[in-house]
Amino acid sequence: MKFTCTSDIVMRRLLIGGLLFAEVTSAFSQVSPTEVVNPRAKADEQKYLPQLVSLQQSIGTTNFPYTFRLARYLDAKPGQRAALDSNGIEFVSFQQRVVLKVSGFYRVAYNSMQLSQNARASQVMQEAILPILRLVTKQIPQSNDYDGIGFEVLYDARDTRGSYDFEGHEVLTAVFTPERARALANAKTDAERQEIINDSDIYVNAKPFGLELGQQDPLNLEAIKPPVPEKTEDWSSSVSDSLRRAVADTEPTLTPAISRTRPASLPGSMDQAALPAGGAPMPETDGDQKLLHFTMQNTLSFEKGESSIYKRAAQSFDLFLAPELKGISKTLPTDASFDALHFSVLNSLGADKNETIEYICPMDSMHAFVENKITSQDLINKSMVLVNGVRIGLTLQLVE
Repeated sequence: MKFTCTSDIVMRRLLIGGLLFAEVTSAFSQVSPTEVVNPRAKADEQKYLPQLVSLQQSIGTTNFPYTFRLARYLDAKPGQRAALDSNGIEFVSFQQRVVLKVSGFYRVAYNSMQLSQNARASQVMQEAILPILRLVTKQIPQSNDYDGIGFEVLYDARDTRGSYDFEGHEVLTAVFTPERARALANAKTDAERQEIINDSDIYVNAKPFGLELGQQDPLNLEAIKPPVPEKTEDWSSSVSDSLRRAVADTEPTLTPAISRTRPASLPGSMDQAALPAGGAPMPETDGDQKLLHFTMQNTLSFEKGESSIYKRAAQSFDLFLAPELKGISKTLPTDASFDALHFSVLNSLGADKNETIEYICPMDSMHAFVENKITSQDLINKSMVLVNGVRIGLTLQLVE
């Protein structure tokens, strides 16, 4: 196994992290109109930019049953620069229409043995899409400037039939006309909502889908409207032509991703080794808890065949994250009301293989750790550790 961690890289990350955090409470990053290619979409991006920034801020402070995180490229793999792009609100071209698109991850893993595909999609619609739709219709004026409001939300479905859990991804896509979007936002009953959904464009994993709210089985599409062609055209990329030419990634395995063109590097961004958190840390909510989410590229190097997920999780904490916590804690404002810090550490495993290790650390335990009142194992015991979305138990000394 090889790993490297130099003190000047850590110092650069901490210094830059302090500067980035100073901006997070007053401004959220947002897609720039200069990045948008389609002329109509570019004009809308420019016209509604203040409202889009406000909308992004509102979504970040909304309480969802599970954490919702905006993301621009749902098919970006962990470790890719595009995976760090949280600008999940933009005007795009979709099937000859200009659509205001909201995309992101809903951090829930449904048991596929208990909930059908329709039941999973129904919950995502009601728990994530509808609350955001209400925010959109409140903050973005209705006009003839754009043709629709669309959503694309990725979530997980876990199969527990075997000796181990298998977790896969699903994507629910919904596109509404502006009139139907506002009617859906104001609907009082499920019957009203169902009627609007039946008359809108719904897809699961890029295939037309007859979503029926609160039911196990979907509707027969032919029974509610004429046959709909499969979604053969993805949301068009809003990145510039220069970024299109810079793309070197292979086609992703996740079919229903929003954009097939994703940047190998983002304009104006720093070198990956110097990024402390993939940009500014982002506030998020998980139930009634408020978290601050950092995304960090690991400076350690691993070979997948020479280590286990437990050993990588332990070394990523002991040798990479733990040494940075003291510096990160100094950048937090004294009046911060966050309940926990959420760290997503991106590991490169060689040969284009990547993984994400997440550490969700309660704020009081994190402070106790940096003040040398508790050990690293005590902090881990009080925290939640996940590898690629699956929670694990971790005993540091046993796997080092």
